[in-house]
Amino acid sequence: MTRAPRGRWLAAAAAGAASAVLAAGVGELAAALIAPESSPFAVIGGALIDLAPPWAKDAAISLFGTGDKVALLTGIAIVLLIVAAAAGVLEARFPPWGLVVIGACGVAGAVVSMTRAGAGPISWVPSAAAGIVGVVALRLLVGLLGRGAATATVAATVPVAAAGAAGDETDAPPAPAPAASATDSRVERRRFFAWTGGVAAAGVLALVAANLARTGTRVVTTVRDALRLPAPTGVPAEIPPGADLRIPGLAPVITPNDRFYRIDTALIVPQVDPADWSLRIRGMVDRELTLTWGDLLELPMHESATTLACVSNEVGGELIGNAVWLGYPIRELLSRAGPHADADMVLSRSIDGFTASTPLEALTDDRDAILAIGMNGEPLPVEHGFPVRMVVPGLYGYVSATKWVVELTVTRFDLERAYWTDRGWSERGPIKLQSRIDVPPRGQGLKAGDTVIAGVAWQQHVGVAGVEVQIDEGPWEQATLAPAISDDTWVQWSLPWTADIGGHVIRCRAISTTGEVQTSEHAPPAPDGATGWHERFVEVFE
Repeated sequence: MTRAPRGRWLAAAAAGAASAVLAAGVGELAAALIAPESSPFAVIGGALIDLAPPWAKDAAISLFGTGDKVALLTGIAIVLLIVAAAAGVLEARFPPWGLVVIGACGVAGAVVSMTRAGAGPISWVPSAAAGIVGVVALRLLVGLLGRGAATATVAATVPVAAAGAAGDETDAPPAPAPAASATDSRVERRRFFAWTGGVAAAGVLALVAANLARTGTRVVTTVRDALRLPAPTGVPAEIPPGADLRIPGLAPVITPNDRFYRIDTALIVPQVDPADWSLRIRGMVDRELTLTWGDLLELPMHESATTLACVSNEVGGELIGNAVWLGYPIRELLSRAGPHADADMVLSRSIDGFTASTPLEALTDDRDAILAIGMNGEPLPVEHGFPVRMVVPGLYGYVSATKWVVELTVTRFDLERAYWTDRGWSERGPIKLQSRIDVPPRGQGLKAGDTVIAGVAWQQHVGVAGVEVQIDEGPWEQATLAPAISDDTWVQWSLPWTADIGGHVIRCRAISTTGEVQTSEHAPPAPDGATGWHERFVEVFE
């Protein structure tokens, strides 16, 4: 008697989950076909990213690294299934409240979609369609479940009645009705689970179709692949001989595009056709400017190597990369616009609504702050800002490296605030002096004898003059620096080591060209970058 109710609630939960899968599939497919920026998952995920406090963002990146977006979408899917399963049980027990829950989710998604950057007049449609489909599917499946439950009740009660009659007439033949009712119950259960499985399968197929539709509509990738970059004017970026020590396990001095870290707020990568792109320079300027893609390509392109780093990078972390960039100096464009004397900040804006607050002086001094269109000899990868992004040496990316940039507003720090400064991060974000151990690799044993300790060090737009290494609380030893590309890039370093059997702790610290020694004081990434010495435990065996 206790298994039947439990089975009914589990079946109702399955109905809710299947309805959610179908709703999600329909919503994503509708978005792919008519409003790619309004994917229900992306809309909800983007809102969660916007609402997340700094510690939550930092924790997500620390746990999942560049897989933080996949982790977020997976978490949203799990929560959605749990809510939908609960709605199924609620609908089976207290109708129509389960339908209300599913419908409310669709309404919430539609409302949020209209508040996102770049929302259009039909941005609400995918979430609304998902909500309607979810309500209809849940009503259908719970209705089938109710029919099966009624049949099961008949199957359970008729034998009881038959048994009572047999007490009066012991020679009476058994009634055939119970067997028929039991058979009907099994048929109804099979029908319910067939429909539930079919609904879930249809949702999965819709999700697959949505992904294929997005792939088919990404004409921007085709445009990018066909693009030929203009040749740089002036002196091209050169990699000095010996700048890459080519030590196994050591990060290469130039990071390949497919290995370059990606941290941003875009759950769906913006697809910006260069033909439709333009950059507006406005605000506290003498002359507002608008620059089209054609205008930009007519300007003399400059090539430079710059290391970019994320402010969320932990000590020893890998959210950093070095590339050769092709672009046009931002200072030249700002000079044409004529910033007012009392301006001190440029608020850059991405096509997806992200903003960054860059000190005006960092965009007008002699550093290679550029509007980049190329990365390591190729057009910018779409996920790294194609067609145009900002690259500014010496600042963390959250205040300088705006991807898919479409607007520069010259203003003041006391008048405007950017995306992450509104969430507790510092306004200016200068890069901290840091160093990292890459070799010996983490989590691997090491054979005793002669080996090497190696890593990278950086402080963009300042430069690194030296790196020191300490082994087991011993004296600090001077490592050998590879030739640096420039002060705007990281530099590799190495130190020979004769490793003795046992456990060893290795630490490193960098010294800048100004004489600053990397601090040992540990600080988390928030609000303006992590500090501390990187150390690695190494087990040496015979």
